[in-house]
Amino acid sequence: MKTYEITCIQCPLGCALTVSVEGEAVTVTGNTCPRGAEYGKKEVLHPSRTVTSTVAVEDGVLPRLSVKTKTDIPKEKIFDVMEVIRKTAVKAPVKAGDVIIENVCGTGADVIATKTVEKAK
Repeated sequence: MKTYEITCIQCPLGCALTVSVEGEAVTVTGNTCPRGAEYGKKEVLHPSRTVTSTVAVEDGVLPRLSVKTKTDIPKEKIFDVMEVIRKTAVKAPVKAGDVIIENVCGTGADVIATKTVEKAK
């Protein structure tokens, strides 16, 4: 049996979770709500993260645009996703919520703008 000690980040309580894995069985203790149990199981079996960064903006009132993945991506894909984001530039205007990169690195997650950037005059 493998045991992991992790802190739940699903709410401000920050419960100290103990996640035990034995074969296909996963047991989570220490959670005060069902979200903690789901988080503990997912974090041990299939960890994922939301990636936030910036991309270059051409002809905009700002030089950079804040972006994020619309959904979590597998943790092991973070560096691949960041490499694609680093090479990306957009042309102003851009609205918050616009898709900047579709299905980044085959993760199924789009990279979206989190801010509106107007075209420079």
